[in-house]
Amino acid sequence: MNTPSHRRNILNAVIWDSAFALIPPIMLFTLNPGITWARLLDDFRYSLVYSNCIGGVAFLLIPKVWMGTCAYPYPQWLRWSGRVAAMFAACVMGSLISGLIFVALRWQPMSDYWPQFLGSLKLAAFLTIVAGLTIGIYSTLRERLDETTLQLRTKELERERALKLATEAQLASLESRIHPHFLFNTLNSISSLIPEDPARAERLVEQMAALLRFSLDANQSGLVPLASELKIVADYLEIERLRFGERLRYQIDVPAGLNESRIPPLSLQTLVENSIKYAIAPQRSGGEIRITGAQSDGAFRLEVSDSGPAFQLESAPAGHGLDNLKGRLSTLFEGRAALLLQRVGGRNNLILSVPLIVTASAINGHAGIPG
Repeated sequence: MNTPSHRRNILNAVIWDSAFALIPPIMLFTLNPGITWARLLDDFRYSLVYSNCIGGVAFLLIPKVWMGTCAYPYPQWLRWSGRVAAMFAACVMGSLISGLIFVALRWQPMSDYWPQFLGSLKLAAFLTIVAGLTIGIYSTLRERLDETTLQLRTKELERERALKLATEAQLASLESRIHPHFLFNTLNSISSLIPEDPARAERLVEQMAALLRFSLDANQSGLVPLASELKIVADYLEIERLRFGERLRYQIDVPAGLNESRIPPLSLQTLVENSIKYAIAPQRSGGEIRITGAQSDGAFRLEVSDSGPAFQLESAPAGHGLDNLKGRLSTLFEGRAALLLQRVGGRNNLILSVPLIVTASAINGHAGIPG
């Protein structure tokens, strides 16, 4: 393996080994202040060979032992015992190799091989274990720091993705509302109502303004009270009933105790809009939409049921509508929310399950909004 990363690791090992090679000459100078520079240099060349031979063996052996002890749930004492034993083994092998190099370079006779090995082993073992533990602990802490940094970056990217998805949902919702055809039909219907029912015409203008304002403000908060979402859904259905007349029938039946529960803005509206588009608009006879809610096990479920044709949730266009909502739920709640589809009795039941997050002002009871 001759990758840039591997070459960098080898260079780092050589630098560390050379740095530790300075320790014996420094200790010698400290204990013998009158020692000559020639003796210090001579001692340093021996130390440099020792350090790089032991360090080279340790570079090949210790990381494998270190990772191996991390891969299995060994007790801490057993892990560290194995690591220290590997460091001592690297010291012994490196010292033996160093002695052979000294003999080959004629720095010492073969007769001094074993006395030199035994005489230097204690200091070499001490320095090797200290160096190994220092580098190992440093590397472990550095890996943990890098892992924590990566987790923070990942969370930041997820937060940015959630904001992006919320903005896209806002823009998609706003685009559907201000589509010229939608505005034309709505304003034309309001215009025709003015001489016949001016009060209702004024109410519809207010509902359309509230709907557009809610769409514009949707990305200002990650979650909104369910009561606000239900109000905007009711306004949306009333405006669409102006277009479809008696072809659109709906019922909203959600417990009032859930009013303060938090929900991603425009999430329930996205489900209703899907039903309008695929269950009501294509049918000459129209259809019925039912919106219900319930609470259980620290979560609450909102169900949008329609009488439209069957479809698969996986077939939702990527980046729009239901697919966009699934992405928002995954990012905001990290797997604790879900969007499901059930086909029961010839009806599509889109189920939005969200963790129950309420305020102290949540009240018990049950309220229905008839359509």
